[in-house]
Parts: sequence; C-alpha cells; structure tokens
Amino acid sequence: MFERFTTSARQVVKGAVKYADGMGGGMGGGTGGGAGSGTVGEAELLLALLDRTGTPAADVLTALGATGRRAAIERDLAAVRRRGGISAADAKALAGLGIDVEEVVAQVERVHGPGALAEPAETTRRRGRQLRRPFTREAKSVLERSLRISLGRGDKYIGDEHLLLALTARPGVAAHVLADHGVTYVQVERFLTGRRAEAG
Repeated sequence: MFERFTTSARQVVKGAVKYADGMGGGMGGGTGGGAGSGTVGEAELLLALLDRTGTPAADVLTALGATGRRAAIERDLAAVRRRGGISAADAKALAGLGIDVEEVVAQVERVHGPGALAEPAETTRRRGRQLRRPFTREAKSVLERSLRISLGRGDKYIGDEHLLLALTARPGVAAHVLADHGVTYVQVERFLTGRRAEAG
C-alpha cells in the first residue's frame, strides 16, 4: 500500500510520527491533542495534515476554514485526549443522561494526577535497532480506508487528500473535531470533485 503514497502523503505520516514523539509544530512536548502520546493516532494524522501547504488536502482545509482555526482544533483534540477519547458530542450525549464527563475527569485527575485518562506516553517498542512509534487501530484503519477511497475515486495513488477523506469518512476523534469546525466528508468530497472538474 505504501508504494502508492505520494510524497505529500508520506510527509503526513512522518509528521504524525513526530507529533507522537512530542516534536510536532504547535503541539510539541506532549501538551495536547495526542501529541507526545507515544502512538500515532487520528489526532496526530490530523495535526500533520494541518501542517501541509500547497497540497490538495491543504487546499481543502484552507477553503473550509480549518487552517485558520488550527488553534481551536488543537484545543479540541487536547480536550478529547484529556477525556480519554470521549468527543464533545459524546460528552453532550452523556450530559443528557445526567453524566457530567468533565466532573468525572476532574475527580479522576484529583486522585491520579493531570492527564490520568490520556493514553500513556510509554508505548514505544523496539524493532531491530530503531525505536518506532506504533499506530493505533484507528490510525491503521484510516490508512487502509485511504486506499479504498483512492481506488473508489479511480486514482492510481494515495495522496494527502485521500487521508483527509479517510479521516472524515467514519466516526472518530478527528471526524468529530473537524465536523465541529465545519469540515465533513461531504464537504471535502464536494471540494475535491469540483477541483477535479475544473482541472478537467
């Protein structure tokens, strides 16, 4: 599958690994959004996509306003991580059942310390001499889905736009946060289809 990845798509994956290591741009040092978690997940892939410029995914994210709302997206990803993966939509649904997720998180953090529900940072494993960051099940699913989306669109490659479509195609941390900021699968697909028709 990786032989189909464009240079830009490979850069997204490399960027996501840097975020997992806590070395990403605006969120380095493990300060939120999953950065520094030791694993590559949807949050890291999304942050790496937001770093891109001059690519199909960057054009979509800029046109839909996500690039300009990066700081808010980072805060939302950090909040989801702090809540142990519970999205804002899920927290709202639980509030309707009388469960205050923020209060539960606060109680856990009072007992176990800040970030107690976030994924542990020490999840690396050794393969040969290199230390590699494992991909979460969700991130692997995004990569596999990007291949199916590429094939479905009749493309012979996997670009960063396919990664963005894959992130928004199914419910997940990235899809929920992006939807809260007005970026959905339908909008991404519509933009890319329009751009393809213009290039025509």
